[in-house]
Amino acid sequence: MARIAGVDLPKNKRGVVGLTYIFGIGRTQSRRILEKLGIDLSKKVNDWDEGEVANIRKEIENEHKTEGALRSEVNANIKRLMDIGSYRGLRHRKGLPVRGQRTKTNARNRKGKRRTVAGKKIAPRK
Repeated sequence: MARIAGVDLPKNKRGVVGLTYIFGIGRTQSRRILEKLGIDLSKKVNDWDEGEVANIRKEIENEHKTEGALRSEVNANIKRLMDIGSYRGLRHRKGLPVRGQRTKTNARNRKGKRRTVAGKKIAPRK
């Protein structure tokens, strides 16, 4: 099993898909990395030899920001938005959608489980 950037890659997947298990590397980046190193895109992870794994590991360490460093940068960017009080920062702080989605309906993932509010009671007539 190949271990790159602190992540165990699944051995039965193709190389292009296997690299996407690393945070910060998607399909396009994984394709570019493998093409740059001259590794066949359809080759499975467990068919890579040690030299190919070492080359991939070196390429990712030198050229790409991944895993912990990328996560901390993203969190720092969100914290900066909240600190300066921008609109996006306020949306992050309130736990609402940040990119302009509607909130009257939908947005349940961002807002969390529904909290039912009781309706207004009408006072009895005398």
